[in-house]
Amino acid sequence: MKIGIAGFRFNHYSTVRSIRGVVPEAEYVPVSDLVAILNRFANRMNRLVGRGLISTFDWNNQFNDFGLNHVDVVHLFNSISYANIPWVTSFETLVPRFRQALHPQKEKGWSEKKVQRGLKVLAGKNCKKVIALSACSAGFERDLLSRYPEYQEIIERKLMILHPGQPLIVEKYDQKRIDQTGKVRFIFVGSAFFRKGGREIVEVLKSMRTEHGYDLELILITSFKIENYATFETNEDVRYYQKLVSENADWIVHYPALPNQEVLELMKTSHVGLLPSHADTYGYSVLEFQSAGCPVISTDVRALAEINNEKVGWIIHVPKNRLGEAKYATLEERQILSTSIRKGLEIAIHEIFADRTTISTKGIKALERIRAEHSPADRAVQLKNIYLDIIENR
Repeated sequence: MKIGIAGFRFNHYSTVRSIRGVVPEAEYVPVSDLVAILNRFANRMNRLVGRGLISTFDWNNQFNDFGLNHVDVVHLFNSISYANIPWVTSFETLVPRFRQALHPQKEKGWSEKKVQRGLKVLAGKNCKKVIALSACSAGFERDLLSRYPEYQEIIERKLMILHPGQPLIVEKYDQKRIDQTGKVRFIFVGSAFFRKGGREIVEVLKSMRTEHGYDLELILITSFKIENYATFETNEDVRYYQKLVSENADWIVHYPALPNQEVLELMKTSHVGLLPSHADTYGYSVLEFQSAGCPVISTDVRALAEINNEKVGWIIHVPKNRLGEAKYATLEERQILSTSIRKGLEIAIHEIFADRTTISTKGIKALERIRAEHSPADRAVQLKNIYLDIIENR
């Protein structure tokens, strides 16, 4: 079976994690389409004029090859297809992923018509499955569909939840070969330092060392990327925290970036993973931490509430809306959110140093959770059956 993946997303991390190569028997190939060509042209124009003359956000999440690619099924990520060929889509928030669908209170007019057109193709015969990465994502989709009852029932029949698979990095906890009585090594992975809670991590761990004398180390793998999303960091913030990290090099080991295999090796030698995120659509690093026997301290936003819990890690409860997204729209909400994260980190770290056996106890259960709930073999069977059913019933 030949499965097409939109060419510009072929090597994207989310595509590799959730689609490409998941079914060993399938041949995954990059496919070109007109929307991607128009998108590249628009990006060139924007670069030439030095500003966002043409908005490309919605174009990033559409596909139309007019049937010119010879594949059995097109499997998209966060996108919808207008082409006359069977397709499925996996998504992390909702589809169609258009500005108006994400922010209905801000976008009107033609944007609304575009959403309705997108829902029409989702309801159409060529769309075979709408695959949410989490129950939270499925909730976002159902919330969108509730505003369009003419499409709701037929799209909900196609909707399913399929969490990403995760191979075990260590089969047993004792394969980690870490010292259970000496320094506790915490590890953070994510280019979005501020959004994923890096600011709070560095400051809380620093106070834990100075005020309580806790013997700890932090492995920090981040580029301090600015996103202006959720935490609204500035260049001044970046300079300040880069300097703070540099000044604490006796206990913080910082890598701007590392190949994935080297990151996984560092997870093997670490005790506790960190993702006290302000905003995350999924949280793939939590799965990787857990598969390396690292219990994780995370917030309970979005899918994090589904993949982490107090049995396998530590949960920081933060103020959220009805769909599970943290509240960060205003400065006051962002301050409350940050304070909640700091307090949650402090509670978890005190618990760890009060009883060091909680690390191994939760680490063992984290491995059991990954083995039971994120088996790559199970994902392969489920996705293969979806593909075969589509091909056999064309």
